[in-house]
Amino acid sequence: MADSILALEEVVAGYGGFTVLNGISLLAARGAITTIIGPNGAGKSTVFKTVFGLLPARAGRVVFDGREVTNFTPRRLLELGVSYVPQGRNIFPELSVRHNLELGATSVADRVGVAARIESVMDRFPMLRERAGTQASTLSGGQQKLLEIARGLLLDPKLMLIDEPSIGLSPLLVGQTFEILQGLRGHGVSILMVEQNAKRALEISDFGVVLELGRVRMQGKASELLADPRVGQLFLGGATL
Repeated sequence: MADSILALEEVVAGYGGFTVLNGISLLAARGAITTIIGPNGAGKSTVFKTVFGLLPARAGRVVFDGREVTNFTPRRLLELGVSYVPQGRNIFPELSVRHNLELGATSVADRVGVAARIESVMDRFPMLRERAGTQASTLSGGQQKLLEIARGLLLDPKLMLIDEPSIGLSPLLVGQTFEILQGLRGHGVSILMVEQNAKRALEISDFGVVLELGRVRMQGKASELLADPRVGQLFLGGATL
């Protein structure tokens, strides 16, 4: 990969006495969508928690934009340009859409600039402007996920970590969410995504990484992984994707 924005080098991490990541090394390309796929328990979400400082790396290095950031705090990583959209719903349901966006930018020192950023995000996603005064709990699942992604964009990230964006969504909303991610890539945002829907995710990605038992089994161009029968064997018991 000619230009990577994120690199994990022989990273080891886990919970208590249980090791999940066994010396993992992977790259996320700059200005592209890179998707991590793998069976349950492979360590996909643990990669994100380790990168974002929520889980300490026991060994190895995390390098972001040419700088080692191993075990940096989430706040420091946000300041450097890494945002994280966790799995599941992570909104404030009783607050309005606008208030959710404002809370997402609490780490930005320039409060005047925050208002301009919110306007810019709502220009990009007109639905959010239409529903700005609406209680966030009334949004559909896809709209709530869009709100989470928009909140992450308020910090003007260089890299977005997005964990299972399609979980709990209908096929139609999955398609709409993936279109949004492709649009972000078009605006120069680098995306590292974890996704169970392997085929759909690889179809919209530039690069892919296959994890199994806390190790990288394959990584390369997404189109090549889609065509590789070994990927089908890992996911579908011998069938191709």
